[in-house]
Amino acid sequence: MLDVSPLSQHIWDLKYRLKDEDGEPLDRTIEDSWRRIATALAEPEHAFGGAAAVDKWRTRFVEALRDFAFLPAGRIQAGAGSGRQVTLFNCFVM
Repeated sequence: MLDVSPLSQHIWDLKYRLKDEDGEPLDRTIEDSWRRIATALAEPEHAFGGAAAVDKWRTRFVEALRDFAFLPAGRIQAGAGSGRQVTLFNCFVM
């Protein structure tokens, strides 16, 4: 079990946890969120090495997320792998 502060749990639940239209959590744990994000970020590797490349990069991304060595921007955490039509760009320059 991941040991995070109550405030961290609250922010994750409020902003980054994937939920359905009724507000029911689809990500049961923070680790579920990491797997969702890692899977979405690894998917483009399919074009370069097939399923083996996706698996390799998914594993690497989950490990980096788990150790907090890699912390994607908020839009990526909220949107990657959600199946929703959202941008993963965190900043816009006009």
